[in-house]
Amino acid sequence: MAARNQYRTSDYMEWDSMLSLIRRLYRDGDYRMSLLIGCGSFFGLRISDLLTLTWAMLLNGDSFVINEKKTGKRRQVKINKDFQKHIKDCHDALNITNDNQRCFLSQKKVVFSTQRINVLLKEIKAKYRLKIEHFSTHSLRKTFGRKVYESSGNDAAMALMRLSELFNHSSPRITKVYLGIRQEELLSTYDMLTF
Repeated sequence: MAARNQYRTSDYMEWDSMLSLIRRLYRDGDYRMSLLIGCGSFFGLRISDLLTLTWAMLLNGDSFVINEKKTGKRRQVKINKDFQKHIKDCHDALNITNDNQRCFLSQKKVVFSTQRINVLLKEIKAKYRLKIEHFSTHSLRKTFGRKVYESSGNDAAMALMRLSELFNHSSPRITKVYLGIRQEELLSTYDMLTF
């Protein structure tokens, strides 16, 4: 939480940087954080929903259904085929024997708290010298949104409508603000001036 009278928001990661980070974490044996960052970036879920995921949900099919904690709405999430291999690799590397257990358990076998994950993300940011100012659990959801928006090409309006619905925002305008797109558009106004 931000200090009083201080503006704080999470930033998104560039997609290639996120993929590199997932691979580096996996290579270094940090399988759960590799998987968490991947799930957050590929699914676009809030951390409260990511923490409810079980191995069975991720391994038994190409999609899963979740009831979002914040909104209570039912949401179906499709699992990217390439990412599904990474999920299986993490599962095997962690020697999971009970697929009904939650994916993101600490060494004490309890689900990580959001606060603990934010501490771990700050450590990861420092260790891997990530070029992201405010790296938190919400950065993963924003990374998903920015990738979808940037990959839309000439269909940006449709991408914003879809993201607005996936994020349960009241309008695409709110989604633009959420993803920092509106701020970038406003700041580009200054580039129109010449000296």
